[in-house]
Amino acid sequence: MLLVAAIQMTAGPERAANEARALALVEKAAERGAKFVGLPEMWEHIGPASQKAQFAGPVEGAQLARLREVVTRRGIWCLAGSIAEKSEDGRFYNTSALIAPDGSIAATYRKLHLFDVDIPDGARYRESEQVAQGAEKPPVVELTGVGLKLGMSICYDLRFPELYRTLAERGADLIAVPAAFTAYTGKAHWEVLLRARAIEDQAFVIAPAQVGQIGPPEERRLAWGHAAIIDPWGELLGDAGSTVEGVVVAELKKERLAQVRRDLPALSHRRKDVL
Repeated sequence: MLLVAAIQMTAGPERAANEARALALVEKAAERGAKFVGLPEMWEHIGPASQKAQFAGPVEGAQLARLREVVTRRGIWCLAGSIAEKSEDGRFYNTSALIAPDGSIAATYRKLHLFDVDIPDGARYRESEQVAQGAEKPPVVELTGVGLKLGMSICYDLRFPELYRTLAERGADLIAVPAAFTAYTGKAHWEVLLRARAIEDQAFVIAPAQVGQIGPPEERRLAWGHAAIIDPWGELLGDAGSTVEGVVVAELKKERLAQVRRDLPALSHRRKDVL
């Protein structure tokens, strides 16, 4: 039996408080038997760049130290959703880190697609004002002891299906989408897009999420929540809802993955000669 957990939380501008809640939720997921635990995008801090400058550093630095200690003690895999990593131009990368059961950093991914929009509810988001765009190919990593290969992405990436097709072609069985989807876009598109990525790429999807009012109150940022785990047929295995922090746990059956790929071998039918 392979249990995985997607964490849902409400992050604000106080990093220490965010970290304390995140660690408690990871512990809770491990207590429930999860061998892979995912945190949401920006779990450590949502707030001004001036605040990030006080703590942001390299992935191997202090930001993930306490989380790595918990992961090592529990002997689990943990996707550290995303943290602020210093960039060369004074901004920050929105960086996802995969922590192995021995506490080492197994892989990192810097968010490729940045969310720059004006929402009809009056909110304005300019991720590129604080965040530098990643330039490396998203990794696919063998989760030793789990028997699955993980493909990495972050939030707004979800709207770019070619990224996920690339992950599938490189052997991803489980795709991570840590996110802080807005309530406005999330209501219309979150579950639809997650299920589509699972169906078209015939992979499990795990999507940890932010929920409720996130960041400084004056920014009026509402996150959709609904941290989810989805199977390769597009069936929802778990949903954390839209109101509170918590953990959703689901069992991933590798035989289900094999069945879907055997009965509907769509990935092998692609016309690469013309497309």
